[in-house]
Amino acid sequence: MFTDRREAGQRLLNRLGQLDPENTVILALPRGGLPVADVIAEARAVPLDIVLVRKVGIPGQPELAVAAVTNGNNPKITVNDDVARMTGLGQADIARLAERELPEIRRRREIYLNGRPHAPLAGKIVVVVDDGIATGATMRAALQLVRDADPAQIIAAIPVGSAATLTALEGECDKVICLECPAEFRAVGLHYRDFGQVSDATVSEIIERHAHRRTGSCNSQSDVMS
Repeated sequence: MFTDRREAGQRLLNRLGQLDPENTVILALPRGGLPVADVIAEARAVPLDIVLVRKVGIPGQPELAVAAVTNGNNPKITVNDDVARMTGLGQADIARLAERELPEIRRRREIYLNGRPHAPLAGKIVVVVDDGIATGATMRAALQLVRDADPAQIIAAIPVGSAATLTALEGECDKVICLECPAEFRAVGLHYRDFGQVSDATVSEIIERHAHRRTGSCNSQSDVMS
């Protein structure tokens, strides 16, 4: 049980150890991943950025992810095959559901980044952080998007997740760090005493505070991550 996301970030920080500010970028999944990643980036003076990805929930049960969508050069959909089979949703159905999430991705880009380019990832060690994973669809989508930016190494860092999902993530990155892997996993929020919603204002404040640490231009990386 974590007190809150900041305590989860501190515990992840201890597991990650030293990070080279010149060769490392922390990427958070908004919104819940930002307070976790903030602790790590602040303590190690490492650049912090976000990866914009949205869960694609099933009709009538939006918290159950059948897929996740990232909005790069072209929207990219990562499907949770088990949920797709269980619900009988086909490729066209999932594409229509994913399309509905793109306006929210655009809205978040405008609010959170305010015209700033993404941090360059090519040749960097990239640590992708969230507050926990259930089906893992959003984290898998984020990792695949990051891989397209040609980093030197990708590390997924998560406070809590299900065993099956963590195994699936191993094929999407170079290393997975997860603090808690309960035998019976039901929901991320059950592992936090305080799991209140993270506001847009909080996300924007964290990103703004870390913006001065970003160096270099984004050129091809911004095309991938935008």
